[in-house]
Amino acid sequence: MTGRSEIEDKIEKAARNLLLHCGDFPPGSEILILHEDPALGWYDEALPKTVARQAERLGLQPKCVMVGAPSEPLGPVAAELSERYGNVIYFARIGDQDRFAEVKPGKTKIMCYLRNEEMLASDFGTVDHRAMQSLKKAVDQVLLNARGIEITCPLGSRIQGTPADVTPGESAEVSIRRFPLGVPQPLDARDFSGRVALARYLTPTGSKAYEPAFLELETPVFAQIEAGRIVSFSGDDAAVNSVQKHYDHVSGLFDIDPAAVHSWHAGIHAGCSYGWTAEADPDRWSNTVFNNPRVLHFHTCGAYAPGEICWMLMDPSVHIDGLALWEHGRLRPGRFAQTKASLDEWPALQSLIENPSMRIGV
Repeated sequence: MTGRSEIEDKIEKAARNLLLHCGDFPPGSEILILHEDPALGWYDEALPKTVARQAERLGLQPKCVMVGAPSEPLGPVAAELSERYGNVIYFARIGDQDRFAEVKPGKTKIMCYLRNEEMLASDFGTVDHRAMQSLKKAVDQVLLNARGIEITCPLGSRIQGTPADVTPGESAEVSIRRFPLGVPQPLDARDFSGRVALARYLTPTGSKAYEPAFLELETPVFAQIEAGRIVSFSGDDAAVNSVQKHYDHVSGLFDIDPAAVHSWHAGIHAGCSYGWTAEADPDRWSNTVFNNPRVLHFHTCGAYAPGEICWMLMDPSVHIDGLALWEHGRLRPGRFAQTKASLDEWPALQSLIENPSMRIGV
């Protein structure tokens, strides 16, 4: 009889992290696991089954139901079960579309950004969710108490502003839980001005499904921003024309404000590792790697959270009152009292920050 492997131990640890530390499901809870058809290429077949087996071992009552792409209506069986169960874990993009929806009192919905068992067993899945909650809260405090913030990136982005007068949790926060938890509260962009380098791809935010889902950029295009609004695009004429047409198309589909830059946030989960290339599926790429500190993204096209078009900045620096919290894509929480306190409370965070995953598909 052989002992348990290291990977089995990590899978069990991550599943408990999801179900107990994030979900906080009491014994006997009925949980609906909605998992996307693996043929669509976003989630593998083994992941939801593995989590369901772990849930049963913990005395929970899971039920797995497969769903289609986010552009497809939820089937009657899945819709009825979602209403009846209340507790839902989404291994499916439809969870992102519902991330601002009201959740019934006493029930929990969780959107999962783990795509396969490898990601489940990685630092992305195993680092204690409560530690990430602590870090998120601390980063929120640093950002919202800032007198001035400057964002730069290696391609020439430089945008400055001050946070809007809100308190943590009041601005564009999702209503369902995220697992893993990889971003702080979005910061309102209404008081930010400057220019942002758009490169590689313009991608969806996950809010609504549309085609084409992304726009590839062969050369960078600069967006000029004034008080949270796009006033112009500059760069290669053909690239600028493509960007403008993409914005006209998406804003026309949903009758929304194409010039709005709603908000932004950068990743805080240094364990987020992406095993594919960005070009294999730019939509899947952007809607996964946003959790990594090497990525900062803006929500644009639509004056609401989270808008419909993402700008993905690689290896950003974010200076808070002159001191960098993100520096060339590395999170530096030891520089601020609030975030340092989080590291002191959760030693695993210190190890994670010191040994970040640099693998983000580009």
